[in-house]
Formats: sequence, structure tokens, C-alpha cells
Amino acid sequence: MVKKLMVAAAMFAAVSCSTVPITGRSQLNLVSDQEMNAMAAQEYQKVLQSSRLSADAAQTAMVRRVGQRIQQAVEQYFRQNNASAQLEGYQWEFNLIQEDQQNAWCMPGGKVAVYTGILPVTQDEAGLAVVMGHEVAHAVAKHSSERMSQQMATQGLGGVLSTAVGQNPSATQNVFLQAVGVGSQLGLLKYGRNQESEADHLGLIFMAMAGYNPDTAVSFWQRMAAQEQGGNIEFLSTHPSSSTRIADIQRDLPEARKYYTAR
Repeated sequence: MVKKLMVAAAMFAAVSCSTVPITGRSQLNLVSDQEMNAMAAQEYQKVLQSSRLSADAAQTAMVRRVGQRIQQAVEQYFRQNNASAQLEGYQWEFNLIQEDQQNAWCMPGGKVAVYTGILPVTQDEAGLAVVMGHEVAHAVAKHSSERMSQQMATQGLGGVLSTAVGQNPSATQNVFLQAVGVGSQLGLLKYGRNQESEADHLGLIFMAMAGYNPDTAVSFWQRMAAQEQGGNIEFLSTHPSSSTRIADIQRDLPEARKYYTAR
């Protein structure tokens, strides 16, 4: 009996783990991509319906242009590494929300939102590519699925998202929105250090492949650090900026530069 339980536990561990692209880190993943993508599509529409999209055509076009270039870079990277199946079900969307908070996020399935408040800090397309590359990296590395799995287990919501929604839809929705970093009123969960490091690392490569100079990431995070000293920044509540982070980015730049060709 004990042997059977050990075998079952090993099988559970095998099916409940996935591997982060590029870094190769193993992560807990109890929620299927199909479930996460479906819930993301639903919640993304709710966010758009309850928000005011920017009326600035030039800024909106810039967000979508940068987003599409990052998307193409991600798809190229996964294709080159025979991993395109990991992006199955992605239906990319890029929207600019008119709001002062300095924030951005990407839900599973490629549902991206950028808030106008962060644009003065990004300054230009390259700075915006740092932000969007970082957020898309969180999504394709399945960090939200990892956090969702951890929180569902902690709150006793079970390991099947559809079942959890049926049993406690409100709690499950809140856990999902926290996991993807949406809505300050929910008390955002902080990404772990490993997840932040991975998003920085992957984001550098994706922006470089998209034709944006990855060196601009250093100056962007220096600007964000200066903003943090001046007050509470929503983006930094889940994305802590520090000298350690900047040093890590500088360490990863030689690798990212190999992917960079100016456009």
C-alpha cells in the first residue's frame, strides 16, 4: 500500500510540474493552460468593460506596435526551440488603459494591458518594450498558473479550476486576478524572486529579438527606482526595483545582445 502511495505521489508530481523556458526551472502547475486561457479571456473583457481605454491614437498605436513585435519574438523563440505547442490557444490583445497608475500586466493567453501612467517613465518604444517584454515573460513562463496553483491549494479550492469556480466563484476570481497582478484593491501577491529574475531574463531576450536594444532596460529600471523613492508605485508593488535587480540585468545583457539586431 505504501509503495502504491509513493508511486501515485511521484506520478502526481510529474504531471503537476512544468519547466520554465530558457531558465529550465521546474515549477508547480496544477491548472491547465486551457482553463487559465479561458478564464483570462473572460476576465480581460471584464477589465476592458470597466475601464476607459485611451483616446490617444498615437500612444495606443505604439502599445500595439511594441506588443506585436514582442509577440512575434516570443513566437519565433518558441518555434526555434520546438515549443510552439506551449503557446497553443494564445489570442494576443494589447490595450492602453487611461489611468494614472504606473502599471502593466499580461494575463495567460497573451491578454496585455498597459496603463497610461507608466508611459512617462518608459519614455519611448524601447522603454515600453522593457515593460511589455517583462510582463509577457511572466505569462509565457506560466508564473500566474504557478501562483494560482499555490493559492488554490492554500485556500482549499482544489486542483481543478472549473471545479473551484463552481464551488466558490468569487474567491476563485479574486485568486486569479491576484495571480495575474490585476486590481490593487485585491491585495496583489508579490512575484517570487525566482519569477522576477526569470521575467527580467526572458524579457531582455524577447525585446532584443523584437529589435529593441536590451541595454535600455538598465536605464528604465533606474528611472523606476527613482519613482519608487518619490512615492508608492503600483508597478513596483509587485515588481521590486533594486540595485540587485539592475546588477542581475547587467549580468544577463551579454546573452540578450546576441539576439539583438536593430530595426
